[in-house]
Amino acid sequence: MRYISKNEIKLVTDSSFNKYGRVIDCNFHEIIDYLDNHTTIPDEGNQYVASDNGFENLNCYKEISEKYYGCQDIQFGYCNGKNNRLNALEYHSSNEINVAATDLILLLGDVRDIESNTYKTNKVEAFLLKRGQGIEIFTTTLHFSPIRTNEEGFKCAVFLPRFTNNDINFSGNDLLFKNNKWILTHPENEKLMNIGVKGRLIGENIEYKEE
Repeated sequence: MRYISKNEIKLVTDSSFNKYGRVIDCNFHEIIDYLDNHTTIPDEGNQYVASDNGFENLNCYKEISEKYYGCQDIQFGYCNGKNNRLNALEYHSSNEINVAATDLILLLGDVRDIESNTYKTNKVEAFLLKRGQGIEIFTTTLHFSPIRTNEEGFKCAVFLPRFTNNDINFSGNDLLFKNNKWILTHPENEKLMNIGVKGRLIGENIEYKEE
């Protein structure tokens, strides 16, 4: 296990984040308010909701669909939890937008560093996304669950094209796991390994411990 400390974590405003994504600006106040008042953090693990009807009725839904997805049909959900490990990395054939309702850490990599369907975890970089900030993660960025900064956990809004993460019936690509979701898991991630996802992350798993 490799442990990351606070001094290894960069801000998303740092120039090193530019190859992974960009900071965006929209009406995030109603997003934060919704996450604060209508969602909870599970006692353990994560809760991912791909599409939340309440979210998709907010004014910002149309704004983000037009501004960042060219009026595509998008889903607006959230990921809340207490995860503190890397465990896996995924990518999509589309950009993803995250808005933080709590401070959270993102562990990121570059799809172009995948070799023979494997990726070395020592290439992963850590970034802090602060409460109230929103980012657009590029298609070429490897990412997975946010990581908590404290024991209370994290809350994060997630925008993606409609049907992303839906179950599929396809086995023609070694990394394709769900609709618009390619994934590489760490051998220590028993949950994914037990359902047939192959251990394609090479090297130590990564964990953040609050100091």
